[in-house]
Amino acid sequence: MANLGSTGKPAGAKEPGLRYPTNGKTIYHRPLNRTKTAELSQASFAYLFSEMITYAQRRVTGIQELEQRLNVQGHPIGTKLLDLLLIREPARSQNRPLNIIGLLHFIKNNLWTHLFGRQADRLEKSSNPDTPDEYMIIDNEPVVNAYISVPKEMSQLNCAAFVAGIVEGVCDGAGFPARVTAHTVGGKEEGEMWPGKTVFLVKFQPEVLEREALIGKG
Repeated sequence: MANLGSTGKPAGAKEPGLRYPTNGKTIYHRPLNRTKTAELSQASFAYLFSEMITYAQRRVTGIQELEQRLNVQGHPIGTKLLDLLLIREPARSQNRPLNIIGLLHFIKNNLWTHLFGRQADRLEKSSNPDTPDEYMIIDNEPVVNAYISVPKEMSQLNCAAFVAGIVEGVCDGAGFPARVTAHTVGGKEEGEMWPGKTVFLVKFQPEVLEREALIGKG
C-alpha cells in the first residue's frame, strides 16, 4: 500500500503552484532598490515579446485590434512602474509630477532609462492650435521593434503599441488620463537614417487641460 501523508497524498509528491526556495523567501522579500541596476538579456526579452505578439495575434482579426491588445497588455505595467520609479527616487525628489510637462519629462527621462537604458530622443508639443492636448515622445529606434519582422500586408503595424500602453498606464496612474498611440514615421527608402522611427502620440483628456489652466491661473 502506498505511503500516504496526512493529506492523503503520496509522500514526496509536489504541491501544485509556485515553488518556494528552501529559505522560504521569494522575489517579494527583496528590497525594491536591490534590482535597480539589474539588466535583462535582450535576447530573452525579444523571445518573450515575440511570444506575446503571437499570443495576441491569434486572438484578433485586424491590425488595429492587435495594437489595441498590445496596448492593454502594457497598461498595467505602466501603473506599477510609476510607483516603483518614484519609490526609488531620493526622498527629497520623491514627488509625483504635478503638471503635464513634468510628467512627460519623467516619462522621457526616468521611464525610458529604466526600460531601455537611455532616454527617449525628443519630446515635442503639437504645433497645431486645434490640438493643444497632443504631445509627442519620439524614439528613433524602439527596442521592442528591433527583432520584429512585419510582413508587407501588415506594414501599418507598430508593435511599440505595447510601450504606448505602458506610457498610458503611467499617465493614468499619475492622474493625467490620456490616450497614447504609437505611429511609425520613419521612411523605408534606402539610406533612411531612422527607418523605424516611432512617435508616441499622447492625447490628454479635456479635464487634464482644464486643471492645467486653473493651476496656471493660481
